[in-house]
Amino acid sequence: MIIPKSIKEIVILTGAGISAESGIRTFRDQNGLWENHDIMEVASPGGFERNPEVVYEFYNLRRKQLLSVEVSPNLGHISLSRLQDLFKGRVSLVTQNVDDLHERSGFKNILHMHGELLQMRCVKSGKVFSTKEPFDERTNCPCCLQAGNLRPNIVWFGERPFHMKEIEDLLSSCDLFISIGTSGEVYPAAMFVNLAKENSHCVTIEVNKEVTQVSHNFDYLISGKASEELPKLIDKILNL
Repeated sequence: MIIPKSIKEIVILTGAGISAESGIRTFRDQNGLWENHDIMEVASPGGFERNPEVVYEFYNLRRKQLLSVEVSPNLGHISLSRLQDLFKGRVSLVTQNVDDLHERSGFKNILHMHGELLQMRCVKSGKVFSTKEPFDERTNCPCCLQAGNLRPNIVWFGERPFHMKEIEDLLSSCDLFISIGTSGEVYPAAMFVNLAKENSHCVTIEVNKEVTQVSHNFDYLISGKASEELPKLIDKILNL
C-alpha cells in the first residue's frame, strides 16, 4: 500500500460494521433487535404514518440498547479519534451510523448523514432536540407543546440524507478516502468512492470484514475487523 506523504485532507466514511463490534445490533442483521420485522414498517414515512406506536417502540428499544453499559467505543472508534488529534492536515468523518460512539471516543464535528438516535424532531417546526429518554405519540413537543408532533431524527427510506452538499464538497477535495464497515448497498454512500476518485490524486481504501459490491472501485482493500485493522492503518498514516 502506497499512501503519499503529501496528503492534507482525509475523509472517512463509517458504516454499521464498526458499530457492530461495539455490540450495536441493527435491523439489517439477522441477529437484529426485531429480526423478523419488516424494515419498511420501522424505517419509512409510510410505516410511521400507518403504525406510529411500532416505530416509536422500535427506536426507544434501540436508544435503550445504545445507552446500556454493554455498549462502548471500540479500538476502531478510538483510532479514528487519535488520527483526528494527531494528523497535521484535516480529518473529516461522515457516518451512516445513528449512534454516538464516535462522539464518545472523542471525535469532533461528525456528519451524521442518516440522523442521530439520541435526537427527536418536531414535524411542524423542524426543530431538533436531544433526548436520552423514551418518547412516543403522547409526548409533548418542547417547541409547540403538542403531543404527537415528535418523530425520531432519523433519515428513513425515501428521505434525503443530511449534509449531502457538505459531504460532496469534502469528497471533491480530499487526498485520502477511507470507507470502514459499510455494506456498499446503501446509496448515496455507496457512490462516495466514485466521487472521491474524480480527483486523480485521491487514494481510496476500504476496510471491511467482507468484500462488498463496491470493493472493486477502491485502490486498496483491507480485510478484517475495524478494531484490529484501523490501529495499524492509522499508525501508517501518522508515520508518513
